This record gives sequence, structure tokens and C-alpha cells, in this order.
Amino acid sequence: MQNVNHFWELILGTIIALLPLINPLASAPSFLAITEGDSHERRQEQLRHACMYMVVILVGFLVGGTFIMGFFGISIPGLRIAGGLLVAGIGSTMLMAMPVEHTGDDPARRAARAKRDVSFSPLAMPMLSGPGAIAVTVGFTSLATQWLDYVAIILGIITVAIITYVTLSLSERVVTVIGTNGMNALSKVMGFLILCIGIQFVVNGVRGIVTDPELLNAIRSAITAPKV
Repeated sequence: MQNVNHFWELILGTIIALLPLINPLASAPSFLAITEGDSHERRQEQLRHACMYMVVILVGFLVGGTFIMGFFGISIPGLRIAGGLLVAGIGSTMLMAMPVEHTGDDPARRAARAKRDVSFSPLAMPMLSGPGAIAVTVGFTSLATQWLDYVAIILGIITVAIITYVTLSLSERVVTVIGTNGMNALSKVMGFLILCIGIQFVVNGVRGIVTDPELLNAIRSAITAPKV
């Protein structure tokens, strides 16, 4: 029963951590601008491929996260702190940023127009699977102790991709209903949630360092060592 609860907790935790970072509602205006001029069928095809690429990118970093950590000698608390600082920085930027209007001179828009296929770049990366989402995904490797945990996290990533696809598929209606002010307000709320997630990552990393058995044993040995 405990394993089943942990399985669903990992799925839910992945969704809660990634969804505010990817933020498909706030990405809707950018998606419409990047795919401006495309037919409805072409736009849906680009979006479908972008979501598939997003899953491949995040799952790749999830599976390869352990190897990356071992190769560079990165500890789990260090990864949590670094990822938390990055995520908190993204959240604070979203929270404090001034509202941005998407104009015809948008660099991403101009670059997208010059490309025949924008599903991988800039849609999948960096719009949907940016540095923050990748950092969080790599951080989840510290929570996976068996293959079933990886399955749960991958299911969470796929669920986020489905939610993103459905949301951006309805982006034209969403932007019309919510409006520019609603998008800006939503971006602030998402920024605050991302900031909280980042800070919690840092707290967990510091707690992991402080409660490290080797560190505690070293401190205990230093205190109990006979004085000369």
C-alpha cells in the first residue's frame, strides 16, 4: 500500500512541479505568434510534434540524470540547491517582470517565420522544456530509488504534455476569453508558485547537507575527541 501511495505521489508531484514551469496558458500568446500564418491543421501538427519532443527531452534528462551526476561528481543536495536557485530565479523574474506585449518585431516570432519547422525549436526547446523544467526533471532522479519510480515520473511528464497539448490546442479561445490582463495576472501567480518550488528545493538541499550521516559523524567525533 505504501508503494502504491508513493507511486501516485511521484506522479502528482511531477505534475505540480512541471506544470507551473511550462505554464501552457501563459505560453499561448507566444505559440499563436510563432505559428502565425499556419493553417489550423499545420498548427496542430507543429504542437503535437513539440509536445512529443518535450517528453523525449525531459525523459532523456531523467534517465541520464544519474549518469550526469556521477560523471561530474554532483551530490544530490548540491543538485537540489542548484536546481532550486535556478527555478527560484525564473519564478522571481516572472513575478517581478513588467507585462510584455507580443509585437510583430518579437525575435522569437521572426526566427520562427524563417524556419520551416518550429516544433523542436523554439516550441519544444526552450518554450516548453526550458532550463527550469530540465533542472526539475534532473532533480527528480534523487527521488527515484527503483524502476517503478521512474515509470511514475515519466507518467507525470506525459500527463503534463497532454495538458499542454490540450491547452495550447484551445489557445485561440483561451486568449480571447482570458485576455491580456488575465494572462499577465496568471503569469504572476505561476511565478509565485515557481518561486516557492525553487525555495523548497533549496531548503531540501540544505537539510540534506545538515543531516548527512558523514557530516554528523565528523562533528560528533570532533566534539568527543579527547583534548590534548
